[in-house]
Amino acid sequence: RIGRVSSEWFSRPDDERYLSLAELGRTVRERTERSRTRVVESALIHVEASRTDPERLALILPGADKPIAPTHWSFGQLASQVGAPAAYLRQLPAALAGINLQYGLTAHRAEQIKTLETDDGRVELRAVTGPDYGRIYDHELVEAVQRIAGNGTGDTRWKVPGVLDWSTGVYNPRVDITKDTTTLYASDRDEISIRHSKYAASRFAHEAAPALLSFADSSPQP
Repeated sequence: RIGRVSSEWFSRPDDERYLSLAELGRTVRERTERSRTRVVESALIHVEASRTDPERLALILPGADKPIAPTHWSFGQLASQVGAPAAYLRQLPAALAGINLQYGLTAHRAEQIKTLETDDGRVELRAVTGPDYGRIYDHELVEAVQRIAGNGTGDTRWKVPGVLDWSTGVYNPRVDITKDTTTLYASDRDEISIRHSKYAASRFAHEAAPALLSFADSSPQP
């Protein structure tokens, strides 16, 4: 949407702006290579509350010797998986929230959950889903778009948009792609990943290609 595009252009810092799909793809692929998913027994997850920080909650997963910190998003997912109200838990001191969450994990009927963990100097729990969820990573999305759009720099009919002069209303599609004009963005907090049912990730590029091609061939006029 136009409002979202304007907001991203205005707010993104330089290190989250990319000049080509190849550059964007390399960055998100490296992030994937620092990540791993695994299915764990929910009853074996240990919730650890900090004695010195009443707001800090961490998890010790099976086979790990160090606690892992959940993000705001993954904490909510974990709470949802075990039937606990995340909004309420966030209002409690970490020790009380930990007791409630530990009980939920121990009594979890589904018995298993799937985690997404990313190591960027500090291991972080990025997502918690059911064991049968597939995951499509950002680099897979970029690669699917590249099959239609190439590098996004004009080597195909598709490229990063130009610039609209708001004072004259004239659109210039041939401006150089710079940090100021690009519309390719990514950060370690973006959730461009798509969750699907089991095995769907391997089908994504095949199913998305016709839609991307149709979009590339469509008229920009409403």
